[in-house]
Amino acid sequence: MAAPPPPANQFVYIDAAALHSVLPFPSLISHLGAGLPAFAAGIHCPHRVSFPLPTAPSASLLLMPSWSAHPSLPYLALKAVTSFPANSPRLPSVHAAVSLFDSASGVPLASLDGSALTLLRTAAVSALAASLLASPTRPPSTLALAGAGALAPYLAEAHLSALPSISRILIWNRTKAKSAALAARLRDAHPGVAVEEADSMDEAVSAADVVSCATGSQEPIVRGELLKHGAHLDLVGSFTPAMRECDDEALRRGRVFIDFEAAMQEAGELVGALQRGVLRREDVAGTLAELAAGSVAGRRCDDEITVFKSVGTAVVDLLAAQLAYETYIATTTKKT
Repeated sequence: MAAPPPPANQFVYIDAAALHSVLPFPSLISHLGAGLPAFAAGIHCPHRVSFPLPTAPSASLLLMPSWSAHPSLPYLALKAVTSFPANSPRLPSVHAAVSLFDSASGVPLASLDGSALTLLRTAAVSALAASLLASPTRPPSTLALAGAGALAPYLAEAHLSALPSISRILIWNRTKAKSAALAARLRDAHPGVAVEEADSMDEAVSAADVVSCATGSQEPIVRGELLKHGAHLDLVGSFTPAMRECDDEALRRGRVFIDFEAAMQEAGELVGALQRGVLRREDVAGTLAELAAGSVAGRRCDDEITVFKSVGTAVVDLLAAQLAYETYIATTTKKT
């Protein structure tokens, strides 16, 4: 994983199309699986900082820095996210960019499309966890997706990459037109996979081996009593204590893992369960880095239910930016 030296004085811009080319899910998932155990503890991630902006109604700027001094990860990254809720429907309200620097010299190396990078790395984190927690003797065949927003197709592609046994996808979304559009898109991309729209979330949960949720819900949409024995529940959507995608029963029945410690303070499912006494901190089995390292046990039997809650941090931004930059440089060098 040693970084190649960048060409002298070459600063590169890696747009969304290039990111999709240099970060195919098999490579990105594998990179995170190796990089998190090796580097996560040594990556510095100060708390994100938010600034209100007077330039538009309710506008804000969010800054997320991270850096490493490890010789195999000699980078500093800064992700800047803008939120402009008053933008017109034709213009996204959230935009992001990642700036990458050499952490030894401070030399700027690259600018990357932050929105695409976030979608790719978020889906890859979920798929990595699913691959580590799914039953090896009873491979999952049915994936249920809750939500049909920007992240949903990425979650589908990442899980199909990490879990090739999946042959059926169920999609539930409150807005039927969006679930229909996503279903059509996935059918075109994967003619060998049966893609269906679920009439209800209960129906999707009851049938699925893997349930992946990416919604902004403040009320539980997954009822734990409906999870199949041996199911894996992936919770992506919530990132504040007011948001919640599953009920307490899902956490009672499941063995819980988190991406990073921040999930214990930011994820509504976990914050609420701790406050209600449903969950204790010691009930959380481990982090994704610990799981990938093998320092904590994953699934212990075929019938065990596993739950993975992610909130995302700049650690995975740095690792994904590393792979994107080094692959981009290597590819362009070969072409020249």
